[in-house]
Amino acid sequence: MNILVIGSGGREHALCWKIRQSPLCGTLYCAPGNGGIAAVAECVALAPMDFDAVVAFCREKEIGFVVVGPEDPLVGGLVDRLDAEGIASFGPSAAAAQLEGSKGFTKDLCTEWNIPTAAYGRFSDAAKAKEFIRKKGAPIVVKADGLAAGKGVIVALTAAEAEAAIDEIFSGRFGAAGAEVVVEEFLEGEEASFFALCDGKTALPLATAQDHKRAFDGDQGPNTGGMGAYSPAPVMTPGLCARAMREIIEPTVKAMAARGTPFKGVLYAGLMLTAEGPKLIEYNARFGDPECQVLMMRLDSDVLPLLMATHDGTLASAALRWKDEVALTVVMAANGYPGDYKKNTEIKGLAAAGAIDGVEVFHAGTKAEGPRILANGGRVLNVTATGAGTVEAQARAYRAVAAIDWPEGFCRRDIGYRAIEREKQNA
Repeated sequence: MNILVIGSGGREHALCWKIRQSPLCGTLYCAPGNGGIAAVAECVALAPMDFDAVVAFCREKEIGFVVVGPEDPLVGGLVDRLDAEGIASFGPSAAAAQLEGSKGFTKDLCTEWNIPTAAYGRFSDAAKAKEFIRKKGAPIVVKADGLAAGKGVIVALTAAEAEAAIDEIFSGRFGAAGAEVVVEEFLEGEEASFFALCDGKTALPLATAQDHKRAFDGDQGPNTGGMGAYSPAPVMTPGLCARAMREIIEPTVKAMAARGTPFKGVLYAGLMLTAEGPKLIEYNARFGDPECQVLMMRLDSDVLPLLMATHDGTLASAALRWKDEVALTVVMAANGYPGDYKKNTEIKGLAAAGAIDGVEVFHAGTKAEGPRILANGGRVLNVTATGAGTVEAQARAYRAVAAIDWPEGFCRRDIGYRAIEREKQNA
């Protein structure tokens, strides 16, 4: 079967790498892909939001299954278009992808179905939002309602900061995503990522993961799309996983089915582990990046039948096995990220890094120029390693980082520190 993966990031490289291993996979294409994906799939110059071109390509190449990686084409309705054309795909419909596309939609659904989350208000008027902030006090969280490339969330430590965030969002900084804001209480606790495959009625829990959002060591500096991740997340005990399924994932799947918009694909729940138990921070309607990289490294099952089962409604009989080891990924980003950064700088040493036992280097913001690999994004590489424990996985990942010659890049040096602390306590 010929497969098309939509996207160009580290998540898509990891998906292509894993799909390529499936005996069901014939020719594998990725649109538009990147400099590293070209080693495992044929990259094609298709824009993910050009649905006509995607459909035409599927017809021309006899694509049997499409895996949609990023959120924009999901929220924009690519899966709906593929369904209408009779082309099977992985991902939710536009209506179901509103779980990520509108934070207000998700908050309202949580209220209706008693799903634990932060108390909140929805506003399309700045004055009313500020009045709510003054009444609630700080710290408080201000969010643009729509897709803002991971940058539309402001944790305000003072009411003045929160009111400034309201002005910033309504001024148009995030475009249509900021037509409405959600203001919610600040939750105390530790964050974790929880993933479940869904076929509209059945939810199958995947492995847990934790990522590091801040740019610099010690969780300092600005928020980013993620500077590293590891799986499993020791903080997510079996009891917490069971509660997340029972109190958050399963009611969401039921709610979406009851609305006539069944969710198919992967539900990525960002959780806050509070004193009262897990609470939903927000949903993503696709795999996390860089969490997908560590999940694919640990997955022992053939990924393709699992992805196809979400479309076919057959998850209840799907087989799922995990390797009994830890996976850890270190993001190498361009100097200056998440602010301004230089593009088209050359990266060397990738072959040496990838030759280290247990290491895979997934490309995110790269492009190939002849034999050279150039950085052309903010988050550029995901240096990913496995090990018997977090200490071993971390050591391998940083050994591979050391083999990469890229003076214009940087990375955090403490990815996995929380898990390592817990491993030491439990030793």
